[in-house]
Amino acid sequence: MKELNMLVWLTQLGMGVAVPLAGFIWLGIWLKNKFSLGPWCVILFCIIGMITAFDGLRASLKIMERLDRSKRKEEKQGKAGVSFNDHD
Repeated sequence: MKELNMLVWLTQLGMGVAVPLAGFIWLGIWLKNKFSLGPWCVILFCIIGMITAFDGLRASLKIMERLDRSKRKEEKQGKAGVSFNDHD
């Protein structure tokens, strides 16, 4: 189950980083060709794409950190409550 969770997280990370970057670059190229704009349009949308990709990466890492913290907290609470009959 842990492997499946990691696979889902990696897919989400890839989509959160690659899709905005590729989408904004494609939009910049399309706008440049459609309205005969200069290369500044593609550069601007590349920068916007990189910013959104970085934000997606940051958000995904925050979620993973929060999940890791909650798992550690659960493990810590589970190990602390050993009763007389549960010890080895």
